Amino acid sequence: MSLRIFLVDDHPIVREGMGRLIDREPDMTLCGESDGDNDLLAAIKDSTPDVVVLDLSLRGATGLDLIAPIKAHVPGVRVFVLSMHDEKIYAERVIRAGAMGYIMKQEAPAKVLDAIRCVASGELFLSPNVAQTVIKGMMSPRQETALSALSDREFQVFLNIGHGLTLQEIADKLTLSVKTIESHVERIKTKLEIGSGREMMRRAIEWVLRNEPA
Repeated sequence: MSLRIFLVDDHPIVREGMGRLIDREPDMTLCGESDGDNDLLAAIKDSTPDVVVLDLSLRGATGLDLIAPIKAHVPGVRVFVLSMHDEKIYAERVIRAGAMGYIMKQEAPAKVLDAIRCVASGELFLSPNVAQTVIKGMMSPRQETALSALSDREFQVFLNIGHGLTLQEIADKLTLSVKTIESHVERIKTKLEIGSGREMMRRAIEWVLRNEPA
């Protein structure tokens, strides 16, 4: 039987390209796609996929936030993240959230397809240079260095600040109140030992410029 694949990406051209790539494979079928809108969970459940291929950056949502709801709403489905973001930065958070693998969009198509097959078979997929680091990090006490002390939600707030969003814009994007975002900001400042909002903005922007692709 063909593996049933569901794509979640807010770029139509990416969905079209991946869809064609999947449908050319004799052992795969594209059973559905979404830009990550409010009907996502229902669409996935109706499509009965084996694997959901999920982007991390979606308009109005974040892929990291969607992993657990997808798995709760569709028991047995495997989530695989295909993203432009650096695997070294996100892989451990993605695996902790319940995904079965992570690969970057600049990898060769054949490697992406093999990674999907790997995840569909129930195996974890990460690139060799990241896998050992992630496994060791999950089996031992986490090192409180850089941003590892931040929760996933705090990390998302920090990144959005680094992308220049206001607190209101972040609240709208994450469907939270401004007051909640302000609380996250205060916890970030405490954990990173930052004294002011201006300093946190500078740190966040510098981090994004160093670590995220242009």
